[in-house]
Amino acid sequence: MALTFYWYPKCGTCRKAKKWLDEHDVAYEAVHIVENPPSKALLKDFYEKSGLPIKRLFNTSGQKYRELGLKDKIPEMSEEEALELLASDGMLIKRPILAGDAFAVFGFKEDAYEKLLKK
Repeated sequence: MALTFYWYPKCGTCRKAKKWLDEHDVAYEAVHIVENPPSKALLKDFYEKSGLPIKRLFNTSGQKYRELGLKDKIPEMSEEEALELLASDGMLIKRPILAGDAFAVFGFKEDAYEKLLKK
């Protein structure tokens, strides 16, 4: 199973997730989420695999999120508009993202990683 790990090296949660993956000998391709944000099509795929509501894909604690006043705008947006906005700036996306063939996980919860990756 090929895994892709989208992360931002200055993010503490991302570093924790990466450390967990490394300690558990999980093979993955690391992608800097700000330098190479996932495309709209890829985000749509991740969104569908995650089963989360679209608003959960946003980095709600990020400065950019607050600057743009997205808390009030997201409920009015269509799925297409939200995905377009997310694809435009990696800092808006909840991170890290761990994506495999059949799943996508936004954020890091050790138990979720454990359940997905342990055989």
